[in-house]
Amino acid sequence: MQRHRGFYPCGTPRPVGPTRRQFVQGMLVGAAAAGCAGKPAMVTGPIDAAPSGKTATDRVVLGATGIETSRLAMGSGTHGSGGSSDQTRLGVAGFSAVLTHGYDQGLRFFETADAYGAHPHVAEAIRQVGRQNVVVLTKTAAQTASAAQADLDRFRRELGIDMIDIVLLHNKQSATWTTDCAGAMDVLSQAKESGVIRAHGVSCHTLPALQLAAATPWVDIDQARINPDGILMDSDPATVIGILKQMKASGKGVIGMKILGEGQLSNQVDRAITHAVALDCIDAFTIGFTSNAQMDEVIQKIATS
Repeated sequence: MQRHRGFYPCGTPRPVGPTRRQFVQGMLVGAAAAGCAGKPAMVTGPIDAAPSGKTATDRVVLGATGIETSRLAMGSGTHGSGGSSDQTRLGVAGFSAVLTHGYDQGLRFFETADAYGAHPHVAEAIRQVGRQNVVVLTKTAAQTASAAQADLDRFRRELGIDMIDIVLLHNKQSATWTTDCAGAMDVLSQAKESGVIRAHGVSCHTLPALQLAAATPWVDIDQARINPDGILMDSDPATVIGILKQMKASGKGVIGMKILGEGQLSNQVDRAITHAVALDCIDAFTIGFTSNAQMDEVIQKIATS
């Protein structure tokens, strides 16, 4: 049954007013642990603090794909691996409630991966808000054609949908991933041609993999790690930004991740969000939330960045 309270058609964001909540210490999961870490190196040069006029619920188009969605994606992979994450540990009811809360605020982008074990949670949120109203991104670890086809079939069953908007090859680190994953790439190309998916691409976790993604026409969408201090990134921010600009210039959609350095920048949220919002080389960015309060605070900070 679709939600009726706060229901808005896709492309018509619900207005987001000022948050009623005070800032929550430990904005993202892992914040407490991050407080014990050493202070990260700062980016050279100032970050423009003037309001950008951008909001989390702005409708953006991902490169040349024609896929329109909200600027902010709701991630599901904080500390995610081996079929679980901070989000999935909330349970299906718990995390789907966070996702549907975001939908009520005007967010229209669900971002997940097979490795996080979040497909059932996302499926429940899709059931509540309506398939036609959200963009769904997931990721596969498959390299061969047979593994990719099996994943596509299983993912659609787990998500409860016939078509997945975006499927990415997950966590590519090799400088030869296009050769290593040729079989999987062929299957995703065929799936796009037949309408099973709308776009394909890659998420990168090394500089050589990112450079190869920029040079590969097959990549419709790239998911790249970016934050002001280079935390858990493929290289320093200036180098990564230069590559992302190349991607944008060639028509690729670019989605930023690790915006808060997996929680290590939770005590510098304003600065990290301002940095992400100011980047013209990314179309959208994803942040994982485990509570409505976290999400509300970030939505407000984006609006005032």
